[in-house]
Amino acid sequence: MSTGADNTFGLTRACSKVERLLGRALVGLMSFMVVDVTWQVASRFVFRAPSSFTEELAGFLLIWIGLLGAAYGIRTRAHLGIPILVEKLGGPWRKGTEILAHGLVLLFALSTMVGGGIWLVLLAFRLDQTSAAMGICMGYVYLALPLSGALIVLFSLESIDGVVRRGTPLRGQA
Repeated sequence: MSTGADNTFGLTRACSKVERLLGRALVGLMSFMVVDVTWQVASRFVFRAPSSFTEELAGFLLIWIGLLGAAYGIRTRAHLGIPILVEKLGGPWRKGTEILAHGLVLLFALSTMVGGGIWLVLLAFRLDQTSAAMGICMGYVYLALPLSGALIVLFSLESIDGVVRRGTPLRGQA
């Protein structure tokens, strides 16, 4: 039988593995975007034969990078915040405020990003919505929304667990 500490350690370990994988994926996507934009500029100005798909691909990569990067920012606590109020609070008020903040993020990600994202993906597949230049189904582009939402839910649960058990989220930052 496992204890609560074991469960916390398991959640933290799982989130750490997901974070490493997510970081590698973001580096790969960014590298691919650099190559894509470089080719776009070279084909337009050097070869005088603009590529037809590079601008659209750069936009799609930007969507994936932005949404997955938001999830990565939740895990690494890299988002912009104004912690002055929370830092001045003490004891249960601080703990409650942090739980409320992480809970609101979790609810938004679950309802809007996961729920709405799944609806959007299914709709795009059902309507066979395709992109103009590349001709790919937009459902694949929209998959970034529920995927990043699910990651944000996971990382928010971990943060709430950290506040409840240790009084502070992981990474030691408020």
